[in-house]
Amino acid sequence: MRTPRSDTASVDTCSPAKAGVQEAKPEAPFGASGPRPLPGHTPERTCILTRRKGTKEELIRLALGPDGSIAPDVRACAPGRGAWVGVGRADLDAANATGKLKAALQRAFKANSIEVPADLGERTTRALRQGTLDRLGMEARSGKLINGFDKVESAARSGQVHLLIHAADAGDDGRSKLDQALRVGGRPDAHEPQGMIFPEGRTILSMALGRENVVHIALTDPAAASRVRHALARWRTFTGPDRGLEGGGPALGAGSAEAVLTPKIVTKE
Repeated sequence: MRTPRSDTASVDTCSPAKAGVQEAKPEAPFGASGPRPLPGHTPERTCILTRRKGTKEELIRLALGPDGSIAPDVRACAPGRGAWVGVGRADLDAANATGKLKAALQRAFKANSIEVPADLGERTTRALRQGTLDRLGMEARSGKLINGFDKVESAARSGQVHLLIHAADAGDDGRSKLDQALRVGGRPDAHEPQGMIFPEGRTILSMALGRENVVHIALTDPAAASRVRHALARWRTFTGPDRGLEGGGPALGAGSAEAVLTPKIVTKE
């Protein structure tokens, strides 16, 4: 079985070799002629700003276009060369404003003619947001996502819900009742004791799912729930502690993304 090449700067699911290019490689513990990753080994990349290591899911890829422009590639599938960052938006914006980000990219790509857009942080936020909405839409079309208060409540009480999500503008009463139903149907593998609050309201959720008045949604498949949970976690960690699901998420770093997948329990007095 063919084993993909691994290095700390980039190992993409979309092979750059097929596009006739190679990734920027600040470090390469598994070089072309060196040892291959052991079975079960998860290749790591290195953040060009902090030098901390992380997996593809924990870091964000920045792609270099043919014209020297930099663009966020949150799915890590864009053709061409790429480098990785593992910081939140505030740190990325600061590094961009001071020129630290451009200098790091020039070193990674060994090129001087690089253009970094001033709104790279905002573009990355929009890309992560859209990626999360797209993921919800795909799970809905596959039949692994349900909505509607009665349907969600019934599934939650019967222990079929692996992830419960409330729109940002959902009423407190509806949220409380469904959270209670989730606890009643409690699963031994449950990640959250209550539903997550989505960073957008019902209008955006309805558009993403192609359905009307989507206020509460539930993932009834464990793999689908994991995919949505991870997409939400990436969005949350990048936007920082004051944004996203319940707030309080740390910036992206070398640690596991699992640390931010579970929302904080907020007690309202």
